[in-house]
Amino acid sequence: MNETGSHVSRAQTFGAKEFQERTGVSDHDLARLEIFADVLTQWQQRMNLVSRSSMSDLWSRHMLDSAQLKNHLRGDDKSILDLGSGAGFPGLVLGILTPGPVHLVESHRRKCAFLREAARLTDANVVVHNERIEQLDPFFVDVVTARALAPLTDLLAYAAPFLAENSRCLLLKGAKVRQELTDSRKKWNMIVTEAKSLSDSSGTVLIIEGISQRHDRRTH
Repeated sequence: MNETGSHVSRAQTFGAKEFQERTGVSDHDLARLEIFADVLTQWQQRMNLVSRSSMSDLWSRHMLDSAQLKNHLRGDDKSILDLGSGAGFPGLVLGILTPGPVHLVESHRRKCAFLREAARLTDANVVVHNERIEQLDPFFVDVVTARALAPLTDLLAYAAPFLAENSRCLLLKGAKVRQELTDSRKKWNMIVTEAKSLSDSSGTVLIIEGISQRHDRRTH
């Protein structure tokens, strides 16, 4: 079966019920995610929040992909910073599934309007920052997340000002993860744990801690 056919077949069988069976979310949180899905569908008709083709596979490709990060949170993780939140994946999903607060950073004004409305309707504990990441005044958080935003080297540079000593990054990465790790290790010291994605056979969740910039010790 080709890739398009595979997505169509999966979309026909993986919906909210299957999402709940896979993740074990409560009926209350599932209802909130269904509200999020409804408002996303409504706004998608007016602006391009996610790719049109992926809407038919919303519960696996977006909801499950985002929700799996909750499995990698520690008990003492409270604050989360989501870089380039876009349509709310993974940040708004985590804002629904965790006590928060989750800080959503998005430079696009209309996407921020969507995020605020979706957060209001789902009663998610999020703070929307309508700014470019590099212009946001730094504050420490326990976890930094990102999905489909930038190469790993750039993500670490964005995240670094917000990382305290015990902070970590939880990053959703695709098929190019090996090359991105190789490139990043030229500029960054880090401890990396990899977990297989629950939603994408070619995807990886990177759990990264101990992040610091490498310094060239050669004399000039």
